[in-house]
Amino acid sequence: MFPRGVAVGMTRRLVHIICLVVLLFAKDIVMVKHGDFKTCQQSGFCVRQSAFADLVDKVPSFGSQYELLPDSLKIDEGKGVVTAHLLDQKQKTPFIFELFLLEHDTARVRIKEAPPIKPRYELLGDLALASSLPASVPIAKVNRTSTGEEIAVHFGVSGKNLLVLHARPFRFELSVNGVPAVSFNDKGYLYYEHSRSKESTPALENQAASAADGNVPVEEGANKDDEITKLQEALNKDLWEETFNGKTDSKPNGPASIGFDVSFPGSSNVYGLPQHASTFSLKTTRGENREYDQPYRLYNLDVFEYILDSPMALYGSIPFMMSHKKGVSSGVFWLNSAEMWIDVEKSKGTGTLSKLASYIPFATSKETSATTTSTHWMAESGVLDVFVFVGSTPNDIFDSFTAITGRPAMPQHFATAYHQCRWNYMDEQDVADVNAGFEKHDIPYDVLWLDIEHTDGKKYFTWDKTKFPNPETMQNNLAGTGRKMVTIIDPHIKRDDGYYVTKEAREKGLFIKDKDGNEFDGWCWPGSSSWIDYTDPAARQYWAEKFQFSEYKGSTPSLYTWNDMNEPSVFTGPETTMPKDALHHGGIEHRDVHNVYGTLLHRSTYEGHLLRSKNEDRPFVLSRAFFAGTQRYGAIWTGDNTAEWGHLAASVPMILSIGVAGVVFSGADVGGFFGNPEPDLLLRWYQVAAFQPFFRAHAHIDTKRREPWLFGEPYTSLIREAIRQRYRIMPYLYTLFWQSTQNGSPIMRPMVSEFPEDENTFGMGDQFMLGKGLLIKPVVQKDQSSVDVYLPKLAVWYDYTSLGKVAPSAAGVLNVKTPLEKIPVLLRGGTILPRRERIRRASNLMLHDPYTLLVALDHKGEATGTIYADDGHSFRFREGKYVLSELSYSSGTLSARGVRLGNDAKLSDADVDALSARVERLIITGLSALPKKVELDGRQLEFTGEKVDGDVYKIVVKDPKAWVGRDWKIHVE
Repeated sequence: MFPRGVAVGMTRRLVHIICLVVLLFAKDIVMVKHGDFKTCQQSGFCVRQSAFADLVDKVPSFGSQYELLPDSLKIDEGKGVVTAHLLDQKQKTPFIFELFLLEHDTARVRIKEAPPIKPRYELLGDLALASSLPASVPIAKVNRTSTGEEIAVHFGVSGKNLLVLHARPFRFELSVNGVPAVSFNDKGYLYYEHSRSKESTPALENQAASAADGNVPVEEGANKDDEITKLQEALNKDLWEETFNGKTDSKPNGPASIGFDVSFPGSSNVYGLPQHASTFSLKTTRGENREYDQPYRLYNLDVFEYILDSPMALYGSIPFMMSHKKGVSSGVFWLNSAEMWIDVEKSKGTGTLSKLASYIPFATSKETSATTTSTHWMAESGVLDVFVFVGSTPNDIFDSFTAITGRPAMPQHFATAYHQCRWNYMDEQDVADVNAGFEKHDIPYDVLWLDIEHTDGKKYFTWDKTKFPNPETMQNNLAGTGRKMVTIIDPHIKRDDGYYVTKEAREKGLFIKDKDGNEFDGWCWPGSSSWIDYTDPAARQYWAEKFQFSEYKGSTPSLYTWNDMNEPSVFTGPETTMPKDALHHGGIEHRDVHNVYGTLLHRSTYEGHLLRSKNEDRPFVLSRAFFAGTQRYGAIWTGDNTAEWGHLAASVPMILSIGVAGVVFSGADVGGFFGNPEPDLLLRWYQVAAFQPFFRAHAHIDTKRREPWLFGEPYTSLIREAIRQRYRIMPYLYTLFWQSTQNGSPIMRPMVSEFPEDENTFGMGDQFMLGKGLLIKPVVQKDQSSVDVYLPKLAVWYDYTSLGKVAPSAAGVLNVKTPLEKIPVLLRGGTILPRRERIRRASNLMLHDPYTLLVALDHKGEATGTIYADDGHSFRFREGKYVLSELSYSSGTLSARGVRLGNDAKLSDADVDALSARVERLIITGLSALPKKVELDGRQLEFTGEKVDGDVYKIVVKDPKAWVGRDWKIHVE
């Protein structure tokens, strides 16, 4: 964009202004932002795959070209492995089919060319998957038809899962306890573009031409030959070169796309495929009544001021989809980091497996007239490596998916508290003043963030010595108040021979190359830049070493990291990102690794923090880009949102979608990154974000300052109270984070995951559960005096503030008044929720404060809960240095039991004292009468009681002198 010699001579400020002009121009054309990014019609492989599906719909036999050869079938029942040869009969291309049955009710299906002209890229090892995958499971039973054309494989506990393979045409189906769950290639969309030379004639051209003689329906008045010609052209679009907005992709390896269909019989809702600013239950993109005219796109992009209600690609991509219907949940994950498009279509019909009854007597058939959701997956390159998960509830799928991609990392305690950020806190005095403002107004916070202006000319791992001459002192001053600092470190490296990172990385050959093998030169915040190639293990090791205190001068143990712009964002690149024909380690094209690139930076930074602390402290690293497995390295946020009510509303389904795809530690910029929020919008955002996993306020450099006290009363007090709400529930929240490390359960949960039998929750994305105990309904409209909340009838519900029972309508709807000081927060009966009521300036100063246990009884007069505690920062919990207490209330007795996991030895009293705290207050609501006495070990406890409403009573027990982590019982008589 600018000659390097000119850029080098520019002042830092001038370079910054030019970069801002680039982005601000994009901002000016926000209404036509679609023009900056591809549609399916402008993406060659999306056009080809979509045309193939359209032709299959018109001529079903066209989609029957893949056949599994029965004579090649091999079954290892003990190892749970099935292999066979697969043949594309029309193109005469051979493939290898592999089926692996795994624990967690998981089936892995791989289809690869045998062999290709050039090996295709595969995401091997732990780049996206966990370092240790679930073990294989034996096949419980195998049934075959006499011809060998169909084979049924039973696996899982008591053989409850049934996978049926069909040879001609090739497809397979999965059922759970006889109920159809997932169908692969039922519509016949499987199309694997085989490797070929540029001189060869695509086989599909002849196929399309021959279809002209068949019975191909056309639109009224259309010429049949014209339609076939269009199909022929579409099937051969942009095979060897592609141009968009004046930038050409050379595509030296030619077409390599893969497409297939997956259907969910009897399921009306599918979820996942983050990241999109869309609804939680995905809208349709295909069919007569489609809600979007484009497929969902997965391609990590820096979308400046993204628009709402759109399937456009955003900053992260996880090719995972989940579905649920009563009694059966299922999920699909495609291990592939190339660009994808996914169509969603819904139709009425019978369950797919009902077809099997006529010719497979051992297959269970259950008819359903419910809506079936069919999806069409299309990727530009890579291999077909698909995991299919089945279970009874969404929680089963969360567990299975994170068993494959890795459990979420346990964050440090401070990371789950409130963070204060903007682009930019400009100097050390600004930092001191903001910190003093929180002190003056008695508002807790844990982390202060610095954006790109803290560096020396956008050279990361450096400090602007004029603005930040004493960075270590600045960090130590914050640490003295219990607080941390985060600085931004992006992947673009300024092309400056005097910059040590540039010099070292160039000498080691660690930069991404362009298509001609030269160091790639693009434009980002520093001006002319190069990008570290994190696909190279040597580059990841080099990057990790940069976080050593001896390398990152001015850093301290209380400094943590923010990785931004890691899609990667390239201002001068196609679609503001890296050209697809750029080259990575081993000659791999960028198109193959694009979506995993940002996660590999995230990983490298995480490993750098481990290295600097000698593996003693848990890292905190925030990333904007993400992929499957990101949850192993830290948090993400939803990107550059806007100070609008619509963006507040959109944050809820966006975070829900990210959470069900394994990345449980996510949030949205409070107040909106762009623009200046009205005081009431900012307040409403704080009120809901206080109950979301990642809680950070952030703002653009051109916005007005918006620290929580700047809007005057009543807003200062109300925002303070919203933040304090977060600090009260920190014990509950920290326990939820720990639980997610065990089973992948989201922190912020969709209603369907907690109420999988209530069909009213299946499509719901405008309210959510925090864990199992709290239901939150945001206020997302200006001057909204009340909102309707849906309360599933299976539970008893209490107002979180008054602790009185609430009475929804017969339809389960409760209208809640919402004055400025309140959003609807409901407490679920059956919950024991731990809180801390002594709010201090930072959360780590509260770690040893006593607990308040809030007990809300269900319709049986029972409740359960869990408290997890550790030292808040180290990995010593892996050595058994943690407290885990299981709480239950039944028949008038509150019991606590210290629990150890696996082979962990019992904690000493000294360890319990060091890690835990006493219970200073017990609140029980939902009692049918006031008790006469409350006792612990024969000692009567002081309590007060009152009627909260109707026949519901609440008591408060003062200082029972019980310790979390020890066994005890309190009797309420």
